[in-house]
Amino acid sequence: MTSATKDRVVGVIPARLASTRLPRKVLRDLLGEPLLAWVYRAAACPELDEVIVAADSAEVAELCRQRGWRCIFTSPELPSGTDRLFAVSREVDAAIYVNIQGDEPLLQPQHVSALLAPFARPEVEVTTLKVRCAAEDIANPNAVKVVTAADGRALYFSRATIPFDRDGDGRAVIWKHLGLYAYRKAALARFAALPPGRLEQTERLEQLRLLENRIALYVAETEEDTIGVDTEEDLLRVEALLKSRL
Repeated sequence: MTSATKDRVVGVIPARLASTRLPRKVLRDLLGEPLLAWVYRAAACPELDEVIVAADSAEVAELCRQRGWRCIFTSPELPSGTDRLFAVSREVDAAIYVNIQGDEPLLQPQHVSALLAPFARPEVEVTTLKVRCAAEDIANPNAVKVVTAADGRALYFSRATIPFDRDGDGRAVIWKHLGLYAYRKAALARFAALPPGRLEQTERLEQLRLLENRIALYVAETEEDTIGVDTEEDLLRVEALLKSRL
């Protein structure tokens, strides 16, 4: 393991069956495999000591049993993947917990490696990822943007295009946020105990709760974009990309 991860590091895949926009998406067929299987395979990163599926249904738990994956049942009433991550942290001890989105089949092990690298610095408590924003996503509110300080700390996340290129000279660099997170144990517990803030509720972005409560969130850069599967169109796009890779 690297110097950043000498302590135990656990990856958790929140796998919610009752997703709103695309119900049962974690079990949807993707090139002959459940979508969740692609995510689990992508989580095979050497920095992770263990990968656990946080299920909210008997069907997801049964898939895990069939595949030999460790699964912990979490309440279907939990409102977010972070809450499922915290629920697992109360049963499984680790120094760092990685929230691996259950609807990101294009994830690769290098995403997890990039997410964990900043923990070599003792002041880092929470991390996430960014990638250069593609031109077609700059004005897309579903592609969340992030602005960071020189040391990598997140200054703000928004569905709007930030920073705004006032002079239109093309000097502004737009970064897209990728929704993977890693937390030290104490930071995860603190985050889970906080109520949603006004900015979080306005933008519908959970990570703003950290910034509103002065919890530093460090953003690592990656070169590989991903596609979160929220709609049938997303599923078709991912299928086409996976076919081209294969």
